[in-house]
Amino acid sequence: MRGNWKWLLALLAYLVFHRFSIAFVAFLVGALIDASEVHVETFRVVSPLAPGGFLHSLLMLIASIMRADGKVVHSELDYVKSFLNRNFDGNTARESLYLLRELLKQDIAVDRVCDSIKHQINYAGRLQILHFLFGLASTDHPVSEVELSLIEQIASALEIGKQDFESIRSMFVEETGWAYKVLEIEPSATNEEVKKAYRRMAMKYHPDKVNTLGEDVKKAATEKFKKLTEAYEKIKAERGMK
Repeated sequence: MRGNWKWLLALLAYLVFHRFSIAFVAFLVGALIDASEVHVETFRVVSPLAPGGFLHSLLMLIASIMRADGKVVHSELDYVKSFLNRNFDGNTARESLYLLRELLKQDIAVDRVCDSIKHQINYAGRLQILHFLFGLASTDHPVSEVELSLIEQIASALEIGKQDFESIRSMFVEETGWAYKVLEIEPSATNEEVKKAYRRMAMKYHPDKVNTLGEDVKKAATEKFKKLTEAYEKIKAERGMK
């Protein structure tokens, strides 16, 4: 019946009263009913903080990272505030922060949250979520072991490949041979394999692949793209490649 009240009421009015003027009034009343139904249905669909929605689920992962090491620091909160303010209107950002404070008091079933996200976001988007969570964990340098363990659990639950996980991890956790790990290759790779790896990774992490996920996610993808280039240039310099 949704969206058809105006025609139904107009028809009934004409059949009963046989007057176009009354049928027209009934049509207008029906149109108002149809509009109210569309409004309610639209609100249900687009409400960004609805349980099970992407933003709600992301805030649950954010809360789990923030409380992982037993303390919530200002740098983490500022990082999240900046993300929300850049990507959502003022009311949604404020409501998100209020919800986050409540989520910080709760035990969160990370695997269940990730299962929900998997069905809403493509693989490229899930990679950027992982990048964002590493960025959050690194705001109070360095990434702690408990944070790293939790992010690894999240990556597994989001079905992120091991090489992709190691690549993103190498951007935030300093270690020997990080440039090769970013490109997902071994130090023994030939120069041609290095070039192919860079082209493959550049295609995988190009910012255009996450255009629909908001400016902040696209910015994170751009930063990762720059990190890929930095790793590639470092290897080229070490090997004297052209």
